Amino acid sequence: MHIEMTSLSPARASSLCLILCCSFLLLATQAAAAAARWQLLQGNIGIVAMHMQLLHNDRVVIFDRTDFGKSNLSLPDGKCRHDPTETIIVDDCTAHSVEYDVASNTFRPLMVQTDVWCSSGAVTADGTLVQTGGYSDGERQVRTFVPCSDGRCDWREVANGLAARRWYATNQILPDGRQIVIGGRRQFNYEFYPKSSEAPNVYSLPFLVQTNDQRIENNLYPFVHLNVDGNLFIFANNRAILFDYVNNRVVRTYPTMPGGDPRCYPSTGSSVLLPLKTAAQSTRNVEAEVLVCGGAPKGAYVQAMGGKFVGALNTCGRIKITDPNPQWAMETMPQARTMGDMVLLPNGDVLIINGVAVGTAGWEFGRNPVLNPVIYKPDGPAGGRFALQDPSGIPRVYHSTAVLLRDGRVLVGGSNPHIYYNFTGVIFPTELRLEAFRPPYLDPENAGLRPRINYPPSQTKIRYSQTFAVRFVVAGNVSLNAVAVTMVAPPFNTHSFSMNQRLLVISSGKVTNVGKSAFVAEAVAPGSRNLAPAGYYMLFVVHQGVPSEGIWVQIQ
Repeated sequence: MHIEMTSLSPARASSLCLILCCSFLLLATQAAAAAARWQLLQGNIGIVAMHMQLLHNDRVVIFDRTDFGKSNLSLPDGKCRHDPTETIIVDDCTAHSVEYDVASNTFRPLMVQTDVWCSSGAVTADGTLVQTGGYSDGERQVRTFVPCSDGRCDWREVANGLAARRWYATNQILPDGRQIVIGGRRQFNYEFYPKSSEAPNVYSLPFLVQTNDQRIENNLYPFVHLNVDGNLFIFANNRAILFDYVNNRVVRTYPTMPGGDPRCYPSTGSSVLLPLKTAAQSTRNVEAEVLVCGGAPKGAYVQAMGGKFVGALNTCGRIKITDPNPQWAMETMPQARTMGDMVLLPNGDVLIINGVAVGTAGWEFGRNPVLNPVIYKPDGPAGGRFALQDPSGIPRVYHSTAVLLRDGRVLVGGSNPHIYYNFTGVIFPTELRLEAFRPPYLDPENAGLRPRINYPPSQTKIRYSQTFAVRFVVAGNVSLNAVAVTMVAPPFNTHSFSMNQRLLVISSGKVTNVGKSAFVAEAVAPGSRNLAPAGYYMLFVVHQGVPSEGIWVQIQ
């Protein structure tokens, strides 16, 4: 834009200068706000963040795979992994797993003995990460990681802990504390871990045969959610069932998702169980809804193998799985997306992040990175639930991850669409950077609304159905009827699905002013293990959509 200043009077010129200066200042402020939305945490953690799990000591265990050469991070103390079955390097002295310390923004190498590529996992009630399966020598392995504070803990391996090979399987924590491991490549069955004399082997699941597209699959990493009645909602390809794993029977078959396009790997959409409102309600009165978003159209994988990359899906399907006659309600996202991750935020919103707009999962099969996250508001009006967010400068394509942190940020890493660590000569180089996305509730203008929890202390233990007080302070004006208490289970995230992700709204609605800027909210712990399996959860106070920093609580 060019303006001829000499043709204006001094007064008009002065006014125009003021307008232009204010406009440039506004643009600069907006740019600064966008930049503040993203934080580069680490320029190089040495490995690709293909799998991530937040633990209750605020450390995140991250790992990639052992069979595509040396990473950029050496193992300490001269350690090396010797594996004669490896085709790339038999003696590997580099790490393929790290522990990231959120508080100090540091990381240290960990050592895995067998290949963890495309594996699954969950955290037990005592906080131990149990990680299952993988590729080649890792396909029947179980690995455990017990959190520690002295920096000495590392992976331990249970040889042949699984009855079947599990590659691209899904784990779900059950109400009795066990994990069920469902599906995987060429596995149309499920099994339990830990093993018992009553359930030592595998059990057939014909639904996985029925949803298997020949030579493509499209039912790997099935979306599994624990329903409020204790049964499992299992979504594979484009349809879902409610499954009674105790009696090995299908309780209900849900309608096929409209459009008929596949949503599971390698089409790779994502799914979440929307927030459960559990306070002062019996299990039978709690409604459960599932949201499935994105993916690639039917045939996209085959076309990508032939060098033709088709546009991703821009639709979401939402279904109330507890309804007597459940039906899918379809919605349109602002952008098409496959390989996106869906993260439950503490205020009940859903963040959709990472992925591409063209192509599908698989080696070199993705194009057009989607750099803008989207926030979905489940309680918003139909047609107005999506809000586009500021973009990252880092493409996060195949093998990207995202997990919620206790301070409300979302940790984002990964992206490796190649067989090996390729840093040059490819469309999307192997990505070793780690960053954090700051949702809008962390913007400075919301500081006066943000609660701070004073009581109970972090690591508090609570019982089922227990009523307890949460004390908090808020610097600004408080709307007592806009306060909620939520609990979020930290999930195991890989390949665009966060296993065991769960958010419960547990406030009773009773909020009392007990002093200057000080308040007490009454919370009611979930009433059953069907609603919330025992274990560690992040507890938040949310005020007008702005969450506090969380504390850890353990349901026993």
